[in-house]
Amino acid sequence: MSHDVVGPRAVLRSAAFLTAGALAVSVLAACSSDEERSKPVAAQDIAPASRTLVADGGVLRWAVDALPPTLNTFQADTGPATARVAGAVLPSMFRLDANGRPQANPDFLESAKVVSTEPKQVVLYRLNQRAVWSDGREIGADDFAAQWRALSGKDSAYWTARNAGYDRIEKVERGANNLEVKVTFNKAYADWKSLFSPLYPKDVMGTPGGFNDGARKTLKVTAGPFSLQKIDQKAGEVTLSRNPRWWGSPAKLSEIVLVAVPRDKRAAAVAAGTVDIADVDPEEAGRVKAAAGDKGSAQGAAAGGQRYVVRKSLEPAYTQLALNGSRGPLADERVRRAVARAINRTELAGLVLKPLGLPAVPVGSHLALSGQDAYADNSGALGDQDTDQAKALLSEAGWVSGGPVKEKKAAGPEPKKAGGSGEPKKAGGSGEPKKADGTGQGKNADRPGGSAREDGKGYPGKDPGDHSKKQGGMPGAYAPEGTAAPGGAAVKTFAKDGKALELKFVLPSGPGSQTLRTVGDRIASMLGKVGIRVTITKVPDDSYFKDHIASGDYDLALYSWPASAFPATDARPIYAKPVPAADGSLTIEQNYTRVGTDQVNQLFDEAIVTLDEEDERNLVRKADARIWAAAGSIPLYQRPQLTATRENVANAGAFGFQTPIYEDMGFLKKGAKPSASPSS
Repeated sequence: MSHDVVGPRAVLRSAAFLTAGALAVSVLAACSSDEERSKPVAAQDIAPASRTLVADGGVLRWAVDALPPTLNTFQADTGPATARVAGAVLPSMFRLDANGRPQANPDFLESAKVVSTEPKQVVLYRLNQRAVWSDGREIGADDFAAQWRALSGKDSAYWTARNAGYDRIEKVERGANNLEVKVTFNKAYADWKSLFSPLYPKDVMGTPGGFNDGARKTLKVTAGPFSLQKIDQKAGEVTLSRNPRWWGSPAKLSEIVLVAVPRDKRAAAVAAGTVDIADVDPEEAGRVKAAAGDKGSAQGAAAGGQRYVVRKSLEPAYTQLALNGSRGPLADERVRRAVARAINRTELAGLVLKPLGLPAVPVGSHLALSGQDAYADNSGALGDQDTDQAKALLSEAGWVSGGPVKEKKAAGPEPKKAGGSGEPKKAGGSGEPKKADGTGQGKNADRPGGSAREDGKGYPGKDPGDHSKKQGGMPGAYAPEGTAAPGGAAVKTFAKDGKALELKFVLPSGPGSQTLRTVGDRIASMLGKVGIRVTITKVPDDSYFKDHIASGDYDLALYSWPASAFPATDARPIYAKPVPAADGSLTIEQNYTRVGTDQVNQLFDEAIVTLDEEDERNLVRKADARIWAAAGSIPLYQRPQLTATRENVANAGAFGFQTPIYEDMGFLKKGAKPSASPSS
């Protein structure tokens, strides 16, 4: 996920549905312990440079979507800017490396390990003895204990968005001294490394008032390479200044200023030289290059002669096709599987990523991305694109190719049926989760809890023109005599009980969602070739997720999820089986496809309690294979991550999986060059 997207640690996550007998034993076979680890499909692109080459001082102006609505990452309205501030000013016990794997943060930890499993799991943290809060107090066991109590879920006075992991802790105790923290779990917890990152001071976590309101607009006490100086709502800026009490490598920059710049204004901000770094959409990236009349390279110039480079990688987030299994034809697993078998995922990945010069590799897992320990390509549980198999599945489900259809008379112009030609009529009302491939969020997004816009160049269809004056009658109703039919015989639509097999495909209509619409049109065409009608409905961005995805008012949709280093915890609410509520409604958590099985639940439950890392990986992979077979969601491709940066900015750009290391960011000394990177 881009770092503008709300990550999985900041939001709840959800599940999917499938039948037991759909999987072959070979698909569920776990990978061996000596299996070669996967690598990220695309390397990060951050202009790496040693600290000796980075100048001391300077102000880095960094574009964000909006000012943080809260500075407490554990509240429901946390946003991408919240995570960025927290990463620079608060402790994290673990951070992600370039492969998306958690690594102990030596600035805060001397060590952290499981020291006992019987009768209960006990983790012992030994803290860096130099680690102190900005008020001079050492970071210690009392801060860990306050955060556990606030997030345990036992006190409803704390308005928390998530409790995962903290609700499994029995007690937090001081060890031999205040720099030793002993955490005892009442239930084994495999993802214990996800906890206490970020860590807030007891001043915030110690009381409901401090948690609910005290940390929304200010952080009086911090502990990172930077501290929060001010939030200027009028100017739309958050200023972070170098922390004089920081005990680690001193921050190279004097200040980082987060500047609220809407996505569609970023190319202009770069051209004006008012920001130094900004995540951009593909269309905006093109405008950045064109600003200097530079037609071939990834560079362009801004006002004042500053040169910018567009750094490229893949976000740790993927775009999926979601199939709503709670209604209509898609309630039948065979129809969902037919839809999946009709789609060429490699072609869709190429459609988005090849024009950007990024590897066009389809995503093979719902629960991890290539480079992460849990990654394995389990798409074989569902199968590759196969038109004949898709049609066979529809026939098995009782649909008849070319069967009789009782057509309804339309009261007015209908949206154009996708799978044919032309762009569908714009409709009202919808928002986006992480807007499916937008950034977020996917932003991320991204996203359930944020927006995840997707960006890519569109390939609009040609305007067929208005032939009514030439032919008379309704536009498009006639063709000149002798006009040849399209190549191949017309595809017969499947039907059952007098109704055509027709699916509602909801897509966002905003300027940052062109990639999604391009992908949606291609998917609709693929389904049309099988005999499935698709009606595309375009809706406003702000209602795409809330009014359609979350409410279930769709058959097909595109949106994105961030990858997580802790899938057993974070992915369960996305793919677990929905549970009927007392009022007859369905509790879906974040499982917006409404598809799930008891077996998937069981595999997640087993994965979260095993303390053997290899066993946990294998259980997660088995869960993923069953999610594939259920065909509730079809992973397509990792989202592109494009970041326009000033050419002399070092150690920042398209981070990929890695947690930014804020103290190493800065401006290269005159004449210094960064290490080789993909886009240089």
